Amino acid sequence: MGTETNHKVPVIHFSKENLKPGTLSWSLTCKEVRRALEEYGTFTAVYDKASKELENAIYKAGKELFDLPSESKMRNKAERTFHGFLGNSPIIPLHESCGIDNATTLEGVKKFTSLMWPDGNEKFSENVLSYSSMVAELDQMVQRMIFESYGVDKYLEPHKECTYYLLRLIKYRPPEANENNLGFRAHNDKGFTAIVHQIYGEGLEIEKDGDWILCELLPNSFVILAGDALMGWSNGRIRSVKHRVTMNTKEMRFSTALFAFSTGMIQIPEELVDDQNPLRFKSFDHQKFLRFFETEEGRKADSPLQVYTGV
Repeated sequence: MGTETNHKVPVIHFSKENLKPGTLSWSLTCKEVRRALEEYGTFTAVYDKASKELENAIYKAGKELFDLPSESKMRNKAERTFHGFLGNSPIIPLHESCGIDNATTLEGVKKFTSLMWPDGNEKFSENVLSYSSMVAELDQMVQRMIFESYGVDKYLEPHKECTYYLLRLIKYRPPEANENNLGFRAHNDKGFTAIVHQIYGEGLEIEKDGDWILCELLPNSFVILAGDALMGWSNGRIRSVKHRVTMNTKEMRFSTALFAFSTGMIQIPEELVDDQNPLRFKSFDHQKFLRFFETEEGRKADSPLQVYTGV
């Protein structure tokens, strides 16, 4: 449970009026996004475009997936770092999740579906693709706002061309009487951004100044989290946010997380380096950084990015 604190996760409304590039409301929303990410490394986006129909569809898809036998889900092996099945872990026994690589592409979704259902499951594929595309659209909007707020939008298209998405469907069971209520241990993401959708049950907490803050569950809301790669890209202006999940309920919790990764180099824009903000990180290959984190040195480091590419 979040600790008593004056901090609250910023809430930003992504209404139709605020989403027209070039308008005053767009510019003000860009500034809100940047301010929230620099101070907290996160914010909650209330997104008008999210539909209850899609939310229900992905919830049903998740239930269908997690009802499969363990041997089926374990076929979801990671081809990339962090991308496969997680479950049956003595460290995080309440957590179970599957990762769908390239979740915004028909090829990626069908590849995963055929692993789980060799005879096919067209409805599952349709729902996952529609849902992933909707959340990715929000992520692309947030990334555009970040780039524009720093005046470096000329670098956005090359960045987008290297971006791919992992969708993770996540289930938490309630703790038994003798179990700890930790759903997922405290960590920082290693990607660029992550968007968490708490569909059934809250429990996501973020750390700020030593306090843990509960991310309130609001209608049509998505929690945007800055990862290490975004911190590196911004030359440390944006903070990578530490977060965890606690289970203070007797009911199952279901959520999704869409992660943005790059297949290319994370280049620190020269415009973000000046006398007040000297260069903190060298440009780095995102996939190589992910592999570094899998090493003993990477896992033991307080700040893997600083160890890997810090100046």
